[in-house]
Amino acid sequence: MKLGAENRTKVIAAAALGLVAVISVGRMFWPSEPAPAATPTATQLSSANGPRPVQRKSGGKSVRHFEPRLDPTLDLDLLRQSEQIKYAGTGRNIFVAGSEPVIPKPIKPGIAEANKPPQPVIQPPPPIPLKFYGFASKPGEPRKVFLSQGEDIFVASEGEIVNRRYRIVRIAPTSIDVEDVLYNNRQSIPLTQG
Repeated sequence: MKLGAENRTKVIAAAALGLVAVISVGRMFWPSEPAPAATPTATQLSSANGPRPVQRKSGGKSVRHFEPRLDPTLDLDLLRQSEQIKYAGTGRNIFVAGSEPVIPKPIKPGIAEANKPPQPVIQPPPPIPLKFYGFASKPGEPRKVFLSQGEDIFVASEGEIVNRRYRIVRIAPTSIDVEDVLYNNRQSIPLTQG
């Protein structure tokens, strides 16, 4: 059994990576340095003993400014300061239906309503310009119609689309039902030669 001696560089690289992995796992479980003792620094001592600066808020109230610190002891001054805050609110009770504030109705229409642009007039869809030209029917085949539009003549049966826009819905004995696919408009064309 060979251990990979034929490719020596790969074996050396794998061994080096394995050694680095073992060292990093070992350092995670066995720290080499003891944790530093929590000794207060000069800035922490000065902020704990000295007076705290006062800030002015936009409402004119003065609020004592405090710096965040890592000391977990309870600061009684901050606790008293937070106890003195009174919530006034808006007077609305969110737990009672109908306690919403009453909004007065405007006496006269606003400027936006007075200068409102007129509503656009919806144009009816254009009429279908196809005319009946004739029909053809052979036994065993579906009935076909010849339709004309200007100089063009189209041949179609039920369900087919003519001129990439008009669908032949139904061929009846007296008329042809045609649907304009673009405008979703149906129109009946009488079977009269013209």
